[in-house]
Amino acid sequence: MLSRLQELRKEEETLLRVKAALHDQLNRLKVEELALQSMISSSEKNVMVSPPGITEETQKTLGQMDNEAAINQTELQLSIQDHEEEEEDESDS
Repeated sequence: MLSRLQELRKEEETLLRVKAALHDQLNRLKVEELALQSMISSSEKNVMVSPPGITEETQKTLGQMDNEAAINQTELQLSIQDHEEEEEDESDS
């Protein structure tokens, strides 16, 4: 009974860490969304006036943002995987 309670507490801690990681990821995605919306609205306003080089710069920035999102997603997955492995190791003990 006591070991089951300890196991549930560890699981709760892991879930809270996952929740925090997901919350952080959500916040990063919201910031990224706002940045993209800002870039889109500014490019729409400057379509008639801006030089063609702006579109290349915008594409480069979007590519960098995609890379950052992929890195963040990978970090989240690795974090979750590490926590799951820790739980497995502790439950095996």
